[in-house]
Amino acid sequence: MMEKRTHTPLASRSLYALAAAGMAATLALAPAHANEDCPRGDLDRMYCDRDGDLTADPPTDPSQFVNPNTLIFAYTPVEDPAVYGDIWEPFIEHLQNVTGKRVRFFAVQSNSAQVEAMRSGRLHIAGFSTGPTPFAVNLAGAVPFALMGGENGSFGYTLQVYTQADSGIESLTDLKGKRVAHTSPTSNSGNLAPRALFPALGVTPDSDYTVVYSGSHDQSMLGVVAGDFDAAPVASEVVERMAQRGLYDPEQVKIVWESARFPTTSYTHAHNLHPDLVEKIREAFFTFDFRGTALGEEFKDVTQFIPITYKEDWEVIRQIQAANGVRYTAEGLQSEK
Repeated sequence: MMEKRTHTPLASRSLYALAAAGMAATLALAPAHANEDCPRGDLDRMYCDRDGDLTADPPTDPSQFVNPNTLIFAYTPVEDPAVYGDIWEPFIEHLQNVTGKRVRFFAVQSNSAQVEAMRSGRLHIAGFSTGPTPFAVNLAGAVPFALMGGENGSFGYTLQVYTQADSGIESLTDLKGKRVAHTSPTSNSGNLAPRALFPALGVTPDSDYTVVYSGSHDQSMLGVVAGDFDAAPVASEVVERMAQRGLYDPEQVKIVWESARFPTTSYTHAHNLHPDLVEKIREAFFTFDFRGTALGEEFKDVTQFIPITYKEDWEVIRQIQAANGVRYTAEGLQSEK
């Protein structure tokens, strides 16, 4: 068993210090490509996209490649980060063995802190939630390459609308006049997808019902169970894991609507890592065996990491965000704080 390195105070402070300083300070960093005339699309001026894959190109100058002795890995913000530090430990050990690097897992408190940490160079590998992934790509140079998937290569989650079992709410139109929990402004399933999809189904957020931001899918679901909210759109993968951990009684709630499937958390690496290191990181993900591990127990329907591309697999997410007027800027990311 590897030595537990989940919470190192000094390193944790360095990670969170960036978030405390604010996105403006991060954007003031001297960009390597800021004055370069190159294709960028929605990417920040720090990056180039010459190959048209919508992600930041690696540096053209080999001296700018990053090959740290210690890799920092962070999973998307969750209700109980300490629990997830233990859950990810078998994978961290595997990642260390394959890359030959020391790997540290750090819990982040918000999506914006996670994006800012990768942009600053303090975070090398990360799992970003579905909605914040385009922010990570465009503001932080994150390169998505994997998702968790099933035996047949399937992946994704659905948007589900939950209410209490005896609430009297039977359909989306019954949400009119109610208090409905959305998670956070840039969350895909928790906010952007409902705003893009619900109007065509007869109910418009903020107009037909009052939106209350809960902060996370976990908080939305627990708020429905407690009666703090009349209903909530949440990601199926999150509430399924909550039920498995006994955080709520499934008999207390019911689903009144469910969407088609969306991609899940994207696993990414920083764009400027040395190509040999990137190859090893990808090898570690694609050779990890979930069976018999805490990670496999937590994600019961997952058997492997499967390869994906941001351009293709996040197209529907970009469409939803465009419908909501989302722009991949520092101001847009600030709404996550």
